[in-house]
Amino acid sequence: MDDKWTNLLLPRFRYGNIEPPGGGVRRGGYMFYRLVPMDVMEISIGLGIKEYTPEGVESAIANFWPCVDTLAQEKIDWLILGGVPISSQLGRPRVQGLIEQVQAKIGVRMDTPTEAIIAGLNHLGAKKVTIASRWADQLNGRLSEYLTSAGFEVLHVTSRNQWGKQAFAMSLEEGLQMALDVGREAAGNAPQADAIVAPGGSALSLHVIPALEEEFGKPVLTNLNAEVWNALVRPGVIKPVQNWGALLRG
Repeated sequence: MDDKWTNLLLPRFRYGNIEPPGGGVRRGGYMFYRLVPMDVMEISIGLGIKEYTPEGVESAIANFWPCVDTLAQEKIDWLILGGVPISSQLGRPRVQGLIEQVQAKIGVRMDTPTEAIIAGLNHLGAKKVTIASRWADQLNGRLSEYLTSAGFEVLHVTSRNQWGKQAFAMSLEEGLQMALDVGREAAGNAPQADAIVAPGGSALSLHVIPALEEEFGKPVLTNLNAEVWNALVRPGVIKPVQNWGALLRG
């Protein structure tokens, strides 16, 4: 290997990401590189989920291990099973079982956005949360159960009755505005909450962190800021990230 030149482009960290959809438009990398240096490489593969219902998640999770094997061949340093709806429908015991199995099989830590959010909430000392959700009531209930099982009190959950098809069909602008709308509604309906949880990757939501923290004076946790904090900032792979909220400031 011609190290002199290949080292110019070799990443120092390979961030493996199993994204929920199998195909179609993806915009997630646009937010990822607002937070992390360019020598952290995101390597993504689609799980192939068509719907966030229990049946849809069970069908798609059959693709999980082939996705893990593919990313292991890419020599990843960390693995994310993306999609709060996926973790929510599987339930925490099953997710934690998968985390243990991945570690045993490929020697890499697996995380999920929900587990990263839990770690971030614990780090911040937050016990009472309000959830800024776009999802349908059944899915909201599963997410609430997940967080409750981890020791948090869920004070309020918003809803826009979305399943996967509606979420994936949103335009960029629709998603940006909806993330702000449900965030403000969640914060306003639970003023006693310690933190605002704004899950969901289909709508770009990084902008809600500075917006809601300025308006309501509470930390805001999204999929991405929690994942980046847990995988990269917390273990010291990258420095704390400024201008994107209390969690990433370190």
